[in-house]
Amino acid sequence: MDRRQLLAVLAAGTATALTGCASGDPSPHKVTPRISGPVPTPSTSAAAKAALPTPPGGPKSAIPAGTITALPGKGSNLALTVDDGASPEVVGAYIKFAKDTGARFTFFVTANYDSWTTHRAELRPLVESGQVQLGNHTWDHPDLVKLSAAEVSAQLSKAKTFLHNNFGVDGTPYFRPPYGSHNATVDRVAADLGYTVPTMWYGSLSDSGVITEDYLIECARKYFNAQAIVIGHANHPPVTHCYGQLVDIIRERNLSLVTLNDVLVSPT
Repeated sequence: MDRRQLLAVLAAGTATALTGCASGDPSPHKVTPRISGPVPTPSTSAAAKAALPTPPGGPKSAIPAGTITALPGKGSNLALTVDDGASPEVVGAYIKFAKDTGARFTFFVTANYDSWTTHRAELRPLVESGQVQLGNHTWDHPDLVKLSAAEVSAQLSKAKTFLHNNFGVDGTPYFRPPYGSHNATVDRVAADLGYTVPTMWYGSLSDSGVITEDYLIECARKYFNAQAIVIGHANHPPVTHCYGQLVDIIRERNLSLVTLNDVLVSPT
C-alpha cells in the first residue's frame, strides 16, 4: 500500500467515524493488506500500572443453543475476541499487552497467516495457562456460504490441524465464520468437526481495515459493556497505540476481561 492509498483509506475511516460506530460493523471482516514497516512497541507503562484483575470466580454458564452474540446471564464480564492476524507486529503487540496487564483474549485464528508461527513460542504459554484462548477462523478467510460442503470442511479442518499441531488445542467448540457469513449447511459441517458454537459479536472495534485511533476508542466506549462479546482484529497498527485507553475504559466500567472458556461450560 503506497502513501496515496493509505491516506485514502484513512480518510474513508475518518469519514465513517463521523457517523459513529455502526452496530454489528457492517463490513466486519474485510481484511485489507497490512501496512508494511514496523509497528511501534505499544506504550503500556500506564496500562501496566493499572493491571487488570483476574476474572471473578463462580459457576460457569451453559453455552446457549445456536449462534452466540453475547455472554449469557448477569455479570460484569467482557469478552474481547480478536480475529485474523494479518500483521505479525500487531499479534506480537497483543501478546505484550496480555503479558503487561493480565488481559485475557480469545483469538479467532486465520491459520495461514505467518503471525501465528512467528509468535508461537510467546503465545503458547499464554494458551496453556488459559489467559489466551484460540478459536477457529478458517484457513484463509473465505466466505464459507459460497463454498461447497467439502470446501467448508477443508477450511475448518486445515485450521483445526494447525491449531492442534502448534498450540495443543483445536479451538472447539467455537468457530467464527469469516465476514459473519454462515448458514445451516456451514453450521452442520462445522458441528461435524466439533465446532458447534458459531460465535458472533455484540459490537466491534471496526478495525478490520485501517481506521483512526479516535474512531477505535469511540467504538470501544460504545460497545465495552457488561456481558458483551466484542470483535477486534490483529491486522493494523492503530489498536497498538490505544491499549492504555482500552484499560481505562474497562476499569472505569468495572468490567472483567474474560475468555469464552472462563465463563462458559464447554460440552463434553
